[in-house]
Order: sequence, then structure tokens, then C-alpha cells
Amino acid sequence: MAKKFIDKSRRNDRLAELLIRIGGIMVIISVVWILVMISRVALPLFYPPSAKMTATVQLPAALPAGKILAIGAEEGQQGAFVLDESGSFHFFKASDGSVAASIKTPAVPSGAARVVSAEYTGKSAYNLLWDNGAISSVAVAFASVKDAEGKVTLAQDVSSQDDLSFPPSGGVLQSSARRIEGKGAVRIDRLAGDHLRVTHQLVEKDLLENEKRTNTSTEIADPLPGRLTALTVDSKGHYLYAGTDNGWLLRWDVSEPGQVRLLDTVQASEERRAVTSLALVLGDMSVAVGDAKGTLSTWFPVTLAGTGEDKRLTRIHRLRPNHGTVSVIIPSPRDKTLFSGDGTEIHVDHMTSERNLLTIKPGAAMVQTALSPKGNTLTVLDSNRTMTVWKMDIPHPEISFGTLFTKVWYEGYDRPEYSWQSSAANDDFEPKMSLVPLVFGTIKATLCAMLFAVPLALLAALYTSQFMSPKLKGRVKPVVEIMAAIPSVVIGFLAGLWLAPLIDKSILTVFLTVVIVPVMLLVTIFFWKRIRTASPLQRITRGHEFVAMIPVVLIGIYCAYLLNGVAETTLFAGDFKQWLYSSLGVRYDQRNSIIIAIALGFAVIPIIFTIAEDAISNVPRNLTAASLALGASRWQTAWRVVLPSALPGVFSAVMIGFGRAIGETMIVLMATGNTPIMSWSLFNGLRSLSANIAVEIPEAPLDGSLYRVLFLSAVLLFVFTFIINTVAEALRQRFRKKYGRY
Repeated sequence: MAKKFIDKSRRNDRLAELLIRIGGIMVIISVVWILVMISRVALPLFYPPSAKMTATVQLPAALPAGKILAIGAEEGQQGAFVLDESGSFHFFKASDGSVAASIKTPAVPSGAARVVSAEYTGKSAYNLLWDNGAISSVAVAFASVKDAEGKVTLAQDVSSQDDLSFPPSGGVLQSSARRIEGKGAVRIDRLAGDHLRVTHQLVEKDLLENEKRTNTSTEIADPLPGRLTALTVDSKGHYLYAGTDNGWLLRWDVSEPGQVRLLDTVQASEERRAVTSLALVLGDMSVAVGDAKGTLSTWFPVTLAGTGEDKRLTRIHRLRPNHGTVSVIIPSPRDKTLFSGDGTEIHVDHMTSERNLLTIKPGAAMVQTALSPKGNTLTVLDSNRTMTVWKMDIPHPEISFGTLFTKVWYEGYDRPEYSWQSSAANDDFEPKMSLVPLVFGTIKATLCAMLFAVPLALLAALYTSQFMSPKLKGRVKPVVEIMAAIPSVVIGFLAGLWLAPLIDKSILTVFLTVVIVPVMLLVTIFFWKRIRTASPLQRITRGHEFVAMIPVVLIGIYCAYLLNGVAETTLFAGDFKQWLYSSLGVRYDQRNSIIIAIALGFAVIPIIFTIAEDAISNVPRNLTAASLALGASRWQTAWRVVLPSALPGVFSAVMIGFGRAIGETMIVLMATGNTPIMSWSLFNGLRSLSANIAVEIPEAPLDGSLYRVLFLSAVLLFVFTFIINTVAEALRQRFRKKYGRY
């Protein structure tokens, strides 16, 4: 009978061991699988962009001879077009290069014979400068048309935009025109002798909706530091930029009719090389500058120290240089990407990340280059009259190691910063996706919580195990363990809506409590020790000392509350928060690090307390008895014998609590202002990685940059947890060898 029982027990043990191993292996597989899945979503952030040649069209010999002024392609890469000097648009089929249609520019100005230049203004619209100095504006459109047989063909159209037209003007070498929202239009002309003229065409309507146009011209009389080599105007017609042959960059304010103000004159080229190309980056805040040696940089106005409110153009980003003279710069209509060409190749760079995304090399020297309205199709006409169309795949140009983990100088900022701002109201927004403020917020929240929780939890565990009576311990320990079952969303709710306003009204009470309560406890303990050990009071309170200290704590808190008003009036001129801002420059946020320390610490205390108390209680009693027998006091025994013996378990408790705090989401989300700022001030809020994922993921477009960066945040959290657990286990094993336990 005994043998059968022993055999059955062994079989059960082997089965249990097998199940435990299988469970452990499954846990490891599950953890690795989770890491692989989230990594698969994040990795495409760092995949290289690509460009695929989709069509090559040889311009037919039947095409009228003359200079090609503009080219373009349809978004689906099915058709392309060219504009010649006669003002005709010739459309081609990408499949075979045949001419699909030729459309003459509508509304040709009176007395005009040929087009001198064509200025692309976005969305397939062009400003045409005619040989008599007149300006007209046209827009090219493509549409898919299904015939009676169900066959889909590509239809083309060229329409006139009469609201952006100017009458003839003599002596014009180069011209730009822009709409002024609700007012009319502005025209900037470059005349012979490097003279510049600004013409505002104001449109007024009477009660009968009849339009009256008034032209106001202003000559720019400011002396130029060199000969003009490049001009550009922002899309709203507010600022004029010019480059010279000796490397100077100038900026004028031309927004007011009859008034032109020179705002900046800066040396854009360190070696005084000619500025050969200018272009406004999406949003019109930054200007891209290319010079004769191939250098490409971007500039925008910055408030410099000592200049007051005035802003001066400052070089912010240096992009990869071209091999030769920068002859063309084309900004992307969708993001801060720039296409620059030197006649032999095209560089694709992103301004914010300073990444060189692509390098495209046509078969021959480039004559014309164009980008589609969506920015995904590049068209190049070379010297062999061959037009090549590329389809580009650039999914995450704004993401790089630098934008994620180093300081970046963003538009509108006065210096490089770590910044997180994933969205804005306008489409020309520059995404700011630095993970550093989020990592900082995670570490700050965790440290604040641990500084609050670890002393309380460990001292409570030590007292409960070594000093509290067994009967009281049997009641207190389960109550503390039940605290761990409180949902984190409840703790966050109470912290955000009850605790934060409460502390906001009496912040000084908190600081006074931190000072007064420990002092009162020390004084009470000092007099307590003066009572003889055999006194009735000592016998009654033995093992229940903390109960006797509760009134002392409450009295201390009440005293701090009473002194709050006196201290604020005497020391801080009656308003502590205003004193913080005026004297230290620190703003007080209602949901700050103090709130998160208390709320998150409250959630972590039960875990640390339970594990630490079990570790301390499992220290053999013979060690305690031996220490007491040698004359050590109970406190000396607990501090120098019991605690070192239980150190591996205590350390594990702290590290498990640390892991719990670093991954907490709901408490941090609800108890802080979710402000991604980097400040160690206890009066400021923060945003952690986990809370950021919870806030941003519902609004993140699928497979977009924000979506993948959030998954990268999850990978970082995973890595942090792995490192913490690995270090904790290594230290635990070291403590185990040193103290011979656990």
C-alpha cells in the first residue's frame, strides 16, 4: 500500500513538473511573441524609401519646336503633359507615349504671342508670364471617364483662373503672383537692372456685386548687397525672398499695399557663393536655400537674444549637399520633404529629420522637373526630350533616430528642443515625435512614486513582522493586501477629481505635514522611551504601538493645517503659487508630480509590503533568538540581523513594485496633466510612455508615423521592463550568495 502511494506521488510530481515546465515555456513563448508582434509594427519606421520608374515617354517629333516651360504627370502615372512656349498643353499616354490631346491655354492676354515662363503654384496650377508682361493663371485637371462600353479613359482639361491675372507691363524679366485671401492679388516683378516692383491688385465689390480692381505699385528702393540670382514669394503673398550672386539672403514684408519693409539681410553662404535657388517649405515658415556649390539649407525667423520681439532669419537645418549647382528646389505639398536637383541627379531630403531619403539619377541632363499635387509622383524631362515618371514610396520621412531621441530645432522654436506634439489644426504642421519627454515622464513618475511608497512599505513590513502582535498582524496584513485589488482607474479617478483639488487648496499643508509629523513622532518616541519598560502603559501598548501613534499623526496634520495660513502670509506674501512663479519661475499645475507620487505610491505599497513582509517573516527565528540572547535590542535585531537576511526578498519586492509603477497607465493618465515637458519640479505635470499610448492610439491613423511610433513606445517599455527584471535578478542572486538565503 505504501509503495503504491509513493509511486502515485512520484507520478503526480513528474506530471506537475512537466505541466510547470510546459507552462513556463508557454509564458516565455507568449512574451517573445508579443515583443515580435509590436516590433513588426514599429520596424517599418526605419525601412528605406523607394522610387519606381513607372513610365518613360519620348516627346514626339511632331511636337512644335520650342522651349518646354513646364511638365507634369497624373497621380496614377497613366498620363503626362508638357507646356510649350505657344501656351499649349500637350497630354501623353504613359503606356505608349502617344499624344492624347493638345489644349491651348484659354483666355490668352491681348497682344501676347508666347509664354516667357511658367510658375508652378501648387495643385496643378501655373502662373504664365507672357512676352508683353501680362500674367494669366491656368489649372490642369485629369479625370477618369467611363464610356458606353465600360472602358475607362483619362480625360484632360485646362481651365483659366481669372482672379489671378494682371495686365501687360513692360521690361519684366521674372514675375511671381499670389492671391491675397479676401483682398485680391499681389504681383512681384524683377525688372532690368535688378529692380524689384510690387503691385497689389485690390478687388472691391459694390452693392450690386460689381468688381472694381485697383492696382498699387511700389518700387523696392533698398540697396542690394549683390546681383539678384533667385526670387520666391510665399503662398499668401506676404513675404518676398531674394538671393544674390555673393551669397546674401534678403526678406521683405510686402503684405501691405504701398508699403514694403526690408526685414532681413543675412549671409546665407559662408564662402559667399551665389544663391541659385529658393523655395518655401510647406507652411511658408521655412525657406530652402541652394547655392552654386550644391549646399542646401533651410532658414526661418528666430527671436535672437537682445533683439526684443524682432525675428531674424537663422539657418536651422543643413541637408545633404548636391554634387553641383542647385538648379531647382521643389517642396513636397504633403510634408517637409524637399526635392533638389543639380542637373544630373535629384536628392530627396526631409527638413526636420535631415534624412537623405532618395537619390534619383535620370539618364541625361535634366531640363524640367515636377512633382504631383499629392507628392508621390516625380516627373523629369531630360535633354534627350525623354520624360520619365517615378512613383515614390516615402512612408515615414519625418522619423529618424535624431527626431526620436535628440534635440531638434522645430519651426517657430527659438532653440533646439525635445518635444512631443503629434497633431495640430493645420495640414502644414511639423510633427514633433521626440520620445525623450515621454521616457523622462515615465522615469519621473516612477521615481516619485517609489520615493513615497518604498519607505512606507518597507518600514511597515518590518514593523508588522517584528514588532506587531500576531493577533493585530492577522487583521492588518489582509487589509493592506486587499488594497492591491482596488482598480487603478478608481485610484486615478479619486486622485484627479478629489485629491488634486484638495492639495491645490492647501499645498503648504502638505509640506508642513512632511516636517511637523516626523518631528512630533520623534518627540513622542523620545518621551515614550523614558517610560519604564515594566510600566502598565508599556505592557498594554506592546505590539500595538502604531495604534498609539495614530493620534499623534492626526494632531500633526491638524497643526500643519492651522499653520498653513500663517506660513503663507508670513513667508510667501499671502500666495505661495504666485510666489513660486514670480520668484522661481515655476508654474503650479493642479495635477502634478505630488499627486502622482501619492496616487501611484498608494497602488504600489501593497505589492512591496506583502512580498517584503513575507521575506522578513521567513527569516529563521533562531537568528532572532540568538541576537536577542546576545543582548541586542529588538530594533538592533530587526535592522542588523533580520533585514540583511531577508535582503534578497526585500529587493525583489522593491523591483516588482518598480516594474508595477513604470508600466502603470490609468493612474498616470488621470492624475497628471499629460503635459510632455521635461522638468524635475514637483509642481509640474508629466506624460509617461504608457499614458501617451492610451491618449494617442485612438486617434492615430492606421500604419501612419504616429501609429508606429506608439508601438515603438511599447517596445521601449518592454525593453525597460526586461532590463529592470534582469538587473533585479542578477542583484538578487548576488545577495543570495552573500547572505545564503532565498
